Amino acid sequence: MSLFTKKHIPFFIVLVLCFTPLLQSPSALILGLILSQLGLVPTHLPIAKWTKKLLSYSIIGLGFGISLAEAFKATSSGIGLIMTTIFVTLLLGTWVAIKLGIDKKTGYLISSGTAICGGSAIAAVSPAINANANQTGLALATVFILNSIALFVFPVIGHALNLDQHTFGVWAAIAIHDTSSVVGAASAYGEEALRTATTLKLARALWIIPVTIGSAWYFGRGKEHKIKVPTFIFLYIAAVVISDLLPQFDAFYHMTFSVAKQTLVACLFLIGSAISLEQVKEAGVKPLLFGVGLWLTISVGTLLWLLH
Repeated sequence: MSLFTKKHIPFFIVLVLCFTPLLQSPSALILGLILSQLGLVPTHLPIAKWTKKLLSYSIIGLGFGISLAEAFKATSSGIGLIMTTIFVTLLLGTWVAIKLGIDKKTGYLISSGTAICGGSAIAAVSPAINANANQTGLALATVFILNSIALFVFPVIGHALNLDQHTFGVWAAIAIHDTSSVVGAASAYGEEALRTATTLKLARALWIIPVTIGSAWYFGRGKEHKIKVPTFIFLYIAAVVISDLLPQFDAFYHMTFSVAKQTLVACLFLIGSAISLEQVKEAGVKPLLFGVGLWLTISVGTLLWLLH
């Protein structure tokens, strides 16, 4: 069978566009889902294999965008809040998802994205727990919807409560999922808020490492095969360390980080193209309501902590 027929041309056009600034994560995921439902995806190709490989490469590349020194500095100044919100989110989210009868892996991915850094965390944890496209896609869609809301709502709430720049920056970094939305909301609030939020969010991104390793163990318990931690996590660590030890190659790191972000967009398009709408309908609105509830709990809880 040939690589693709004429009806598959839109699929490859969108895939190429994913590597440009013209497409961002939410739109890529939605376009993948639309093309899938229209029967325009070349299902004879190993798309799942491509996705797994590209996810690994993108996570490794994202490691070059983290300043180890700044991350440790931010972590040391807010270690209590960071650790508390991460562990509470994961534990509470996992427990509530089970009680609500939500698919275990879908609930865990939503919890991971809420706890650390949205889509990037979900992309890292997904292969570690062997989540399928539907589970990953539902988690990503939930996170992206909440990201879009937070981008506009957080600055309004911040001004209404007269939050100072530093407090808003910390709140945004803890309670908003993706780094891009954190930057967007914080930049709309002020320069100090932006500096605080960006640094703290990068510090939280380091928690992808222990959470991914812990997730592989948690979902591999009681199984005969050896628990396997994804190799890309160790390469992610290496990327973070190398970029910190050899700052003279900063231009290369910046370029690699930018390429990695667009590669992640391509991954989300491929994930969307593999989602079964029937299975999404079967899952119902529970995953979205669960994500909203967990997000509101962490957002309100963090804000109350900061105010008192």
